[in-house]
Amino acid sequence: MDLSQEEWTSKLNEIKDNIILDVRTFEESNQKRIPNSKLLDIASPSDFIKGLNALDKNKSYFIYCRSGNRSSQACSVMSSMGFDKTYNLVGGIIEWKGETE
Repeated sequence: MDLSQEEWTSKLNEIKDNIILDVRTFEESNQKRIPNSKLLDIASPSDFIKGLNALDKNKSYFIYCRSGNRSSQACSVMSSMGFDKTYNLVGGIIEWKGETE
């Protein structure tokens, strides 16, 4: 599900049993990231799928990238694998106004 920055933040605060996924590269993640996010680089397909297979499909996943494109793709892949609660950050971290590390 695509959510605006405000919707994403609101839902993130509302749903406590969640995981924040950063689907950018390691290098991008080192520059700026949302606190407590887990890195799963979608540009490395085999590692990405392997990482997804280790996740609990019953949890809620808040997914972001630089601009929202890769995270949208990640949501599609996850949906096809049986993840029902995926939330894409439209505009990505470029437009993020919240706290970063």
